[in-house]
Amino acid sequence: MPPETEAPKPKRLQLFHDELPKEHEDPLIGILHRIIRLGVKVLAVLMVFVILWGIFDVIYVLYQQLISPPFLLLEVGDIFRLFGAFMVVLIAIEIFINIRLYLGTDVLPIQLVIATALMAIARKVIVLDIETVSAEYVFAIAAVVLALGVTHWLVARKQ
Repeated sequence: MPPETEAPKPKRLQLFHDELPKEHEDPLIGILHRIIRLGVKVLAVLMVFVILWGIFDVIYVLYQQLISPPFLLLEVGDIFRLFGAFMVVLIAIEIFINIRLYLGTDVLPIQLVIATALMAIARKVIVLDIETVSAEYVFAIAAVVLALGVTHWLVARKQ
């Protein structure tokens, strides 16, 4: 179809927030909102440093594990610790994306926040030592995973 006759694409449902509008009728509140937004920008910069630090930490730990005897071999426990470190970096990246979306669009990224929480609980499941935790703890994590999964599904379905 030629571009001039294309049907408009339906807009996705977006949840807008106005907790920190850039302009406010009270000048003091407007200044405070700008200060908080500046604080969020500082957090974004700090999160980038945390991500870089995490990447270097993963590289260093992997290097240390590979050069210690037996050389170039990793045990299962080492691999799970590395998986946990990788997941921490990925969670930090997701948090940075949440901050960036918050700053750039004024859209409350509910689905992304839920996905970040799912990733964090998935990390917990991956590094969980089933022999050292109680059954109640495992059931509690399962309940959190189920609740977040259902919430993610419902939010995705609504959008």
